[in-house]
Amino acid sequence: MSMAEEAAVVAALFAVDPVGTGGVCLHSQVHPARDQWLGMLEYLLPENSPLKRIPCNISDSRLLGGLDLAATLKANRPVAEQGALASSDGGVIVVRMAERLSEHTAAAIGAVMDAGEVVLMREAVSGHLPARLGVVAMDEGIGDEVVPRSLMDRLGFILDFDGLTTRVTLVPLHDAEQILAARALLPDVSLDDDIVERLCGTALALGVDSLRLSVLATHVARVAAALDGRTRITEADAILAGKLVLAPRATRMPPDQSQPPADQPPQPSSDPEETRAAEDSSPPNPPDSPQSQAPNPEAPEPDAPEPDAGGKLEDKVLEATRAAIPAGLLAQLQANLAVAAASSRSGVGKAGGQRQGSGRGRPAGVRSGPPRGNARLNVLETLRAAAPWQRLRGRLKGDARLRILPTDFRVTQSKQRSQTLTIFAVDASGSAAMERLAEAKGAVELLLAECYIRRDQVAVISFRGRAADLLLPPTRSLVRAKRSLAGLPGGGGTPLATAIACAATVAVQAQRRGETPTLVILSDGRANIARNGSPGRETAFADAMTAATAIRVAKIAALFVDTSARPSPLAKSIASAMNARYIPLPFVNAKTLSAVVQAASAASAGGGR
Repeated sequence: MSMAEEAAVVAALFAVDPVGTGGVCLHSQVHPARDQWLGMLEYLLPENSPLKRIPCNISDSRLLGGLDLAATLKANRPVAEQGALASSDGGVIVVRMAERLSEHTAAAIGAVMDAGEVVLMREAVSGHLPARLGVVAMDEGIGDEVVPRSLMDRLGFILDFDGLTTRVTLVPLHDAEQILAARALLPDVSLDDDIVERLCGTALALGVDSLRLSVLATHVARVAAALDGRTRITEADAILAGKLVLAPRATRMPPDQSQPPADQPPQPSSDPEETRAAEDSSPPNPPDSPQSQAPNPEAPEPDAPEPDAGGKLEDKVLEATRAAIPAGLLAQLQANLAVAAASSRSGVGKAGGQRQGSGRGRPAGVRSGPPRGNARLNVLETLRAAAPWQRLRGRLKGDARLRILPTDFRVTQSKQRSQTLTIFAVDASGSAAMERLAEAKGAVELLLAECYIRRDQVAVISFRGRAADLLLPPTRSLVRAKRSLAGLPGGGGTPLATAIACAATVAVQAQRRGETPTLVILSDGRANIARNGSPGRETAFADAMTAATAIRVAKIAALFVDTSARPSPLAKSIASAMNARYIPLPFVNAKTLSAVVQAASAASAGGGR
């Protein structure tokens, strides 16, 4: 099945039952196929199924409903209005730039999809409004942002149009009459327990851990049967559900069922008692004897399914689903999971962590309170808060004046990315220091070139002898960086503990300025100078472990680049103490180091090792 045919099949299945199939995640940049698919869906949906588009930054009052401000002021009593979800009852909502949905908005949409209604209890109004709908999440894949899992687990289908050419034309494989006929037949489609068991087994083999997706797969199989005009699910329906629902969510490749495991060959029993028991349990008559050919009244009919037919069905579904997994999907999925896990732990990203405030940035809701400092008064939400209480405050009907109290003030909140500061702590000690310094200089220059675009900063700390010096304070100046690094000398001891403490001071100062620091240490981990300047490997290593623990307590994202000829256990222990990502690079070069630092700052600088 080609991608164009798959898109047409998904559109038809989703149009038959938008509520039961959940929805579609449409991963695509600006592409003609995306608009063609939406037009195809709108053509297939019945007239009584609205298709409503909502923005990703929609407010709660517009999404769930709330107070109708104009009607409330006119009637001098609270009047409720429907939100976008309630007004789309029986239809589909299209969420553009769904990867930018907040967790709160995604959870609200998911709760309505589960309950099939909007429970409205806000702004002095309450009620239960029906909202049975499906969702089309438009994922444009900008940066490392992904659609929240609270919404993705409720979408049955995933379509990826990035690999299609711009000349592709999507043609529907069904018409509106077939969709209506399938809708009428769907309640009569029976679901066998065996189909449910096999699809759940396929999901388990593929590593799909969400039970919702197994439920969606079984429902998609029912819809496929209804679309084909049947009331019973066949093997082809189960295979199609596995391909469309389970294959795009696979997190591991199932074992090949066609080949038996080579490490477990059948072994004959060495116990004579067991051998004699096995011989006694064999049929007494040979296959060619007349008694063996006599008809058995309790034997199954020739057309009856074999006892292991269920197992064969599961194997067929699993093999077909395995073949539908795109090449490179598992590696990309593992990378996305690592990005999401690291981002949730450390709050770091390509352009820094999220900062909540009342200044510039994306809108992030409102809060009650007076507008102080740079906070902006949200006039509309302030009027919504004051409108239900006008009669109690003595306002007469028809009076244009509103009585607003300080408790009614609402302030707009915003969310913006903070700047990222990359702190290099470079080991300038030892005979190979000049080589490491040359690579560090090249990496800093490459990173600074990217900083002009991302508006990030870089700082460099050099440690050798008995001290650590802040060679380059936080800056975005490429000329200043080159000038500071040009005459850096090498040689002497390794005051690693002092360097880590100095880097921690710079990182904490950056955190207080609202920036997101990332610490990169280039060293072999062989500390031999203690914090007080005295030589001694045991004391120096203990001080380094103490300083590394302080990095972990301060929740500073860190990487430890081991520059020794072989991976050093000491360096790995220090990286573990500071909860840093350990990277053994004995033959490090500037391009490799720059790529590693950029990837870690964007994804897992504060994650596991």
